[in-house]
Amino acid sequence: MPGDRVGIAVSGGADSVALLRLLLELHRELGVVLSVVHFNHQLRAPASDDDERFVAGLAAQHKLPFHCGRGDVSGYAAKHRRSLEAAGRELRYQYFRQLLEGGLNRVATAHTLDDQAETVLLRFARGAGSRGLAGIYPQLSVVGTQFPDYRAPAIVRPLLSTGRKELEAYLNGVGQAWRDDESNRDLRHARNRVRHEILPCLERKLNAGVRGILAETAEIARAEEDYWSHQTQELLKQAWKTASGVRGGALKVEVIESLPLAVQRRVIRASAESLGLRLEFRHVDEMLAVLSRQSKSAVLPDGWMVSLYRRELRFAVEGAAANPPDYEFCLSVPGSIDVPPLGSRFEALVIPRNSSGGYNREHLLDRARLRDVLQVRNWRAGDRFWPVHTKAPMKVKELLQDLHLTGHPRKLWPVVVSGPDVIWVRGLAASNPFQAGKDASEAVLIREIVKRADH
Repeated sequence: MPGDRVGIAVSGGADSVALLRLLLELHRELGVVLSVVHFNHQLRAPASDDDERFVAGLAAQHKLPFHCGRGDVSGYAAKHRRSLEAAGRELRYQYFRQLLEGGLNRVATAHTLDDQAETVLLRFARGAGSRGLAGIYPQLSVVGTQFPDYRAPAIVRPLLSTGRKELEAYLNGVGQAWRDDESNRDLRHARNRVRHEILPCLERKLNAGVRGILAETAEIARAEEDYWSHQTQELLKQAWKTASGVRGGALKVEVIESLPLAVQRRVIRASAESLGLRLEFRHVDEMLAVLSRQSKSAVLPDGWMVSLYRRELRFAVEGAAANPPDYEFCLSVPGSIDVPPLGSRFEALVIPRNSSGGYNREHLLDRARLRDVLQVRNWRAGDRFWPVHTKAPMKVKELLQDLHLTGHPRKLWPVVVSGPDVIWVRGLAASNPFQAGKDASEAVLIREIVKRADH
C-alpha cells in the first residue's frame, strides 16, 4: 500500500536479486519506501559472509537502508531437532518479526512459481492433506507485539506466479549479477532432488506444464482451506468441552456423528491441535474407529489417549506417560509466540523509559540485561529464581510448593529464561537482578495471554 515501509528479503540469489531490481523500478509508482533485509545463516563459511557483503553492496549501490541479522542455524537445528531448512526458516522469520515490530510494515520474499511447485510435490509425497497442498501462501500475517490484535499480511510474496527462468532472463537483460548457492545443488536434500531431477523428469515424460499445474493446485487448496478453517472453528465451539482442572478435553459424540466424514476428520484434527497435538491421518482414522465403536481407544502422540465415555470422545494423558513432555519455545524481544501445551501466547513487550508509568515496576525487566531471544519453557529440576524482596535465589521447586501446585499444572508451569538465567516465573514478579531500575533506557514486560476455549 502507498506509504508502506517494505523490507526486501535478499539472499543474494537470482530470485531475490530480481525482486530487488523489480521493486526498485516500481517503488515510485507503488508509493512504498524500500530497504534491504539479509539474514546470514552462517552455514557456508566463508561463502555466507561473501553473500552478506554482496547484498550490502547492492543496498549501498541503490542507496537503500540495509538490515542484517545472523543466526547459528546448525546449532539451533541440533538443539530443537529441526532440519537445517526448517531451522533456517524459523530463525529467519524471527528476524523478520523483529523488523516488522521495529518499523517495517512489510517484508517481501522472493518465493517463485518453481518454489510453489516444489513445495506442493514434497508435501504430497509426505502424505499431506489439502492443508499441506495449499503450499506457500501469497501473504502471511504476523501478530505485532505492540498491537496484539493486529494481523495485517506483513510477509508478502509477489513473485509466486513467476518462474525462476523468467527472473534469470530479466537479470541477464538488465546486466545484473547474482550469487549462486552451491548447496542448492546438493542432492542429499529432498528439495534439491525435486528441483533438479524429479520435476524435470515430470516435464519431459508427463506434462511440460507440470509446475504451473502444481501451483494451480495450491491456489485451489488455499481457497478450500480458508473456507473450511472458519467452518471448522465454528463447529468446534459446538462440539468441544474443556476438561475441568486437568489437561485434556472431550468432543460431544452427538455433534460429531451428525457431520459428514470429511468434516468429522477436520473437527477431530482441530480439537487435537487445541491441545498442542499434531496428528497424522492414521491417528484421525483410529479416533474415528473409537467413535464408531470398532475400537475401545486410540493412542496418540506424546502419551495421549482417546476413549469413548458417556457420549464423549475424551482426550487424556494415560498411565506411565501421564507426565507431559517438556516444551521450549523461542521468544524474540520484542516478539510473541504461541505455546500450545499451555493454550496461551507469550509476549515480550518493549517499553521505553518515558512510557513505563502505567506498569508495576516490579514486573519490568531491564532490556539491556536480556538476550535478544528468550526461551519460554516448563520449569526443570535445578532451576533457581531470585524473587523480589528476598536476599538470595531460591529453587523454583520450592516456590511451586509454596503455591500448592500438583500434577500436570505443576509439571507444565512456565518460566522464561535468558541464557542460563530464569528471569520470569508465572505468578511472580520479575527476577530481582534483572528488574528495570529507574535509569533503564528500555524495559521489557513478559505477559501471558490465555486462549479461553468455549464450552
